[in-house]
Amino acid sequence: MLRGIALNRTPGFHFPGNFLDVSFDRVGRKGTRLSIDPGPWSADASGQTDLGALAILADLALGASIRAQLSRETRIATVSLSLQFTGAPRQGRLQARGEFQGFFERGAGRLGLSRVTVAGGAGQVCYGTGSFMVLAPPKGVVLHPVPLRNRRAAGPARLREDELSDDERLVMHAADRALKGKNFIANFWGGRRGVLKNGLHAGNRVGHAQGGILVALAAKNAVAVLAGNWQLAAVTALYISPGEGRTLRATSTIVHQGRLTAVVRTQVTGKSRRRVLEVVTTHSAVA
Repeated sequence: MLRGIALNRTPGFHFPGNFLDVSFDRVGRKGTRLSIDPGPWSADASGQTDLGALAILADLALGASIRAQLSRETRIATVSLSLQFTGAPRQGRLQARGEFQGFFERGAGRLGLSRVTVAGGAGQVCYGTGSFMVLAPPKGVVLHPVPLRNRRAAGPARLREDELSDDERLVMHAADRALKGKNFIANFWGGRRGVLKNGLHAGNRVGHAQGGILVALAAKNAVAVLAGNWQLAAVTALYISPGEGRTLRATSTIVHQGRLTAVVRTQVTGKSRRRVLEVVTTHSAVA
């Protein structure tokens, strides 16, 4: 946690990415390759890398392939994200490969399109697509280039807790609360089912809840409403408004639950119950 806070003192990247120590192994106009190493800080109850960490990695690889066509400080907002899972476990070092697919033609704004594959120690975990709108920074916010740090870079200077700012202390408080539960990362990015306490620990570069964390919040809630033993097979997320508010909540409704497959619709709401995310997930019954 202190390492993530130390990395976060360099502007341009968000805390979730710094906490996971995302490695930008290659970033270029022809494609991107990002990766994260496994560890107890990001393992779920089954020992696999948390779904939120995977979604963050996929989201970053998709966005980086588009930002590589522009400039490193450009703000891009996720418009849609779809991931199809293979059923392979999320084990070992996860590597995401993003590939730019062009800009949507004749649009009033610049909507970038990209695709991604994520593989781990057990092979390909998922593949998917995303779209991102190029936006101006919010009023009064200055965006900095994303520091393309990789695993060969030197580690940050060690911090002591008495050196932290007020905002950084809030991150540590969230971590301390999460450590009291059975699974650290699940508590850190959602202590109760379907609920995310917003803040620096879960925010993006402009202070809104990070898009990959929101997708995982919705997908986990969808799995939880299904009776029986079901595995997430695919997720399609449409981003409607910024993830603003102190608390974001996911509400899931079963659309179909058959013998072999199920479909769940999930809405994530934030400030003033404003709809932030619309998600449809498909699930496969486990043998």
